Amino acid sequence: MLDSFVGDTLLTLAVLVFVTVLMIVEGLYLLWRSYRGPEARRIERRLQALSAGAGHTAQARLVRDRMLGDAPWMQRMLLGLPRARSLDRFILQAGLEWMVSHVLLGCALCGVLAFAAMAALANQPVPIALLAGAGGASLPLLYLQHQRGRRLARLERQLPEALDLVTRALRAGHSFASSVQMIGEEMAEPIAGEFRMVADEVNFGVSLQQALTNLSERVPITDLRYFVVSVLIQRDSGGNLTEVLGNLSRLIRERLKLLARVRVLSSEGRLSAWLLGLMPFALAGLMSLFNPEFISPLWTDPIGIGVVKYMLVTMAVGVLILRWIVKIRV
Repeated sequence: MLDSFVGDTLLTLAVLVFVTVLMIVEGLYLLWRSYRGPEARRIERRLQALSAGAGHTAQARLVRDRMLGDAPWMQRMLLGLPRARSLDRFILQAGLEWMVSHVLLGCALCGVLAFAAMAALANQPVPIALLAGAGGASLPLLYLQHQRGRRLARLERQLPEALDLVTRALRAGHSFASSVQMIGEEMAEPIAGEFRMVADEVNFGVSLQQALTNLSERVPITDLRYFVVSVLIQRDSGGNLTEVLGNLSRLIRERLKLLARVRVLSSEGRLSAWLLGLMPFALAGLMSLFNPEFISPLWTDPIGIGVVKYMLVTMAVGVLILRWIVKIRV
């Protein structure tokens, strides 16, 4: 009798433990899905696009407020700040799935690490450590700027093909809204995602004019703004939109050809800038490898440390000047 009671009790406890563990695992999965699942990521992308756009209509505010209600509390607080909204637009233009809080925390962490490395490890004074901390804090922003430039360059190269697709669709009898949706379905990223967002905003109830204006805000490319202005003028005053878009596509292609030719002609200057910028560090590395006693006074003697500081400052100024010389806008 006692053995049967103990066996039933152990079986009941085993079942309860199994059910408890199962519920904990399911709860953790639901928690992960609510913050990092496909639906949460889709809401986050829509929220980023709406926060980066310039929509101030009632429909856009309704959708933005609804999605802000599903976002984490820190993200909602940061998106309420004007500077944070500009940073969120910058992240969206870079094509990264980051949050404003992630970027700010990354900047703070890099700045603290750079300051600690210069102050504690290199035994540098506080002003130099602060400058190093500021430089370290700017590293995530520099990475964002690099990714943004690459993505905008890809968008600029894809724009003539997108305009040709709109032109062919209009000549075949499709409406402009359906031709925009075709770009989102048939072309590659990143331009497909941007025009898909235009179609989604129109489906949410935003006017086509406001959706195109949001597109020009999210993608700050001059050629794309020419496209938006052409479409808006044609909708107000009429005209042959297919001819206008065809001429615009041809003009963009010719400008890209000229830009490629300028890059080829300025390649020698850019190569010289890279060589002049990397040569001192390469020579210092080789000399420290083959003759360390000769170059060690640069970081052991106070006069050598001062020389290195002034050298780095003048090199930074020289790199900026060389970049300004070889960077030609077309």
